Parts: sequence; C-alpha cells; structure tokens
Amino acid sequence: MTNPAPRTSRRIAVVSAGLRQPSSTRLLADRLADAVNRQFALRDVDVDLRVVELREHAHDLTNHLLSGFPSEPLGRAIEAVTTADGLIAVSPIFTASYSGLFKTFFDVVEADALEGMPVLLGATGGTERHSLALEHAMRPLFTYLHAIVLPTAVYAATSDWGSEQDGDGSAPTGLTRRIERGARELAELVTARDPREAADPFAVPTPFEQLLAEG
Repeated sequence: MTNPAPRTSRRIAVVSAGLRQPSSTRLLADRLADAVNRQFALRDVDVDLRVVELREHAHDLTNHLLSGFPSEPLGRAIEAVTTADGLIAVSPIFTASYSGLFKTFFDVVEADALEGMPVLLGATGGTERHSLALEHAMRPLFTYLHAIVLPTAVYAATSDWGSEQDGDGSAPTGLTRRIERGARELAELVTARDPREAADPFAVPTPFEQLLAEG
C-alpha cells in the first residue's frame, strides 16, 4: 500500500488598510481570503494565511519613515508580506486613490521584495464611481514594484453589500462572482509556481574573493 502524496503548502499574505472597526475593507479582505482558501483546497494545497491589519501599525509606520527602522511588530508584518507566495491587498478609496496608510506601508517595503509575486487587488468605497482607482492607482503601484497583478481586481461599493444582504441567496451577486474569479486566478497562478523563496538581506551576491580577482 503506497502512502498518498503529501499536500503542498503556500503562504498567502492579506493586507487590509481599513481605518475603522468594523471595516468594509477588512470585510472584503476576509471574503477574498476565504475564497482563496477554498480555491486552494480544490487543488489539494494547504494555505498559511497571514493577515496584516495596517491600522494596528499606523504609528509604527510613521516612526519607520522618520527613523528608517521598523518596530518588531511592523518588522514581522513586513516579513509576512515579503515572504509570501501570493498577496491579497485591499484599500479603501479616498480622493480617487488608495489610502495614505496603504501607500505608507508599501513605501517601507524594499523596492524589489515583491518582484514576481502574484497580487490580487481589492478596494472599497462609497460609490461605484471610485472603482477605476483600482486601475489608475493601485495597479500601477504594484506594476512599479514588479509584482504580477492579476487581471481581476475586486471593488466593493456600499450598494454591493446592500444587494448581498437583500438577496435570497439563490444566485451569486456581482460582488460574489468577482471575488470567486479573482480567488481562482490567484490560486491557479500560485499553485503553478514553486513556493517563493525570500531573499536573504544579508546574503552577498558575489563572493568577496571573486570581487578581488576581478579587480
């Protein structure tokens, strides 16, 4: 009798930039995370979900900008994101763009730390008019960081939550369909790749002896 093949595992970081508690931004982040978890389960892949609630690190982020050094909790949050195999990033939309808290966090992440990382974007706002911020603000940010931004980005307006509460559950709403599609895209891309190895910040890319010989 042969033993079944061991389940593979992937790490997924979930960044939520909601400011209030409870927060529609965190609610969307949780919905996306649950959908991603289900998609990985269908592929017989275990998931280690690591949630980063940015409001808990707001003061430490400001201190990091001023001092250049993260606090221990902020350092763990940054590590959770930079060592992940995939990222779910969700921000509220203020003045047609992502929040300052969201931007500050990714300002303190090393510029090449997200290179090649699949990213599922999400955003929340009061009206559907802000949905384009996903395309003209959030997507360019992660493209600049050399991440792989998934085709589907999920926006949830206040009316989206209302339509889900009013529905009878017989058919998926537009928000549910977008969530499931984005989760499927993330799971497909992450499982098709080898687990991501985080770069060692103390590693020397070229041996010192080789540098001397080349000199």
